Amino acid sequence: MGMVSLHHVGFVVKSIADMGEEFARSTGTEWNGEVIHDPLQRAKVSFFNPPTPGSPSIELVEPAGSGSPVEGFLNKHGGGLHHLCYEVDSLESKLDWHRSQRDLVLRTPVPAVAFGGRRIAWVYTRHKLLLEYLER
Repeated sequence: MGMVSLHHVGFVVKSIADMGEEFARSTGTEWNGEVIHDPLQRAKVSFFNPPTPGSPSIELVEPAGSGSPVEGFLNKHGGGLHHLCYEVDSLESKLDWHRSQRDLVLRTPVPAVAFGGRRIAWVYTRHKLLLEYLER
């Protein structure tokens, strides 16, 4: 299936603007303050980069209005750890593998604003883990 690498860890928050600076300070990451709105994902996201280049980043995810896929998670859990994102060579191969494992493909590949239009897909595993895949 090609190379797979951890790209980022996603956390859901009520407001990126309210939490950003404190979050960066408490995690020892760098934040440029950029918040990206992705209307297709119905979310706002921002990335926090680790001090070691090439290490996975942390993504804060905020619902962008009612009906956002992360709104229910925020209401039920108050936010927190939401997903792991892996960068892969082929989304189709990875999704086929998950289907063979009886995992649930929540969203087939779509372009993501935060990644310059690179495609992402979402999978919920039988072990209750939410995974995002980002195509190289």
